[in-house]
Amino acid sequence: MSPKLGDVASAVGKGLFAGVAGTAAMTVSSTLEMKLRGRGASSTPAQAAAKVLGVQPIDEEAQARFSNLVHWGYGTGWGGVRGLIAAAGFSGPAATATHLAAVWGSEQVMLPALGVTPPLTQWGKEEVAIDALHHAVYAAATSIAYSLLDRT
Repeated sequence: MSPKLGDVASAVGKGLFAGVAGTAAMTVSSTLEMKLRGRGASSTPAQAAAKVLGVQPIDEEAQARFSNLVHWGYGTGWGGVRGLIAAAGFSGPAATATHLAAVWGSEQVMLPALGVTPPLTQWGKEEVAIDALHHAVYAAATSIAYSLLDRT
């Protein structure tokens, strides 16, 4: 039996809230990694959004605000997809793996297509592993939050 529209809407709503939690977890993960490695924050997601939206921040402060907005908006939005995955009948590790594949897979297609990063095959092994780790943290935290929100 297919889910009712209200059930799907409820799942997406829970997913959006879960996406905020996942984004917070990814923010902690990437901030710790940046401090440990002594690197700056990535501007790639903001560059991609700027290209798509035709936006050009006017200075470094505006760029930082835009980057932060993109980060939180993107992570929250992908939480809605986690809700759709649940509405499709997936749960537990299968839902988390499906969500991770969707989020990370789309990044690996979209960002090189927009010309803001090279394809994954041109990254070093360490960079691939670190990027995968941050996205796994996001997907796991989003799924945990979703499961907690879905308890009724």
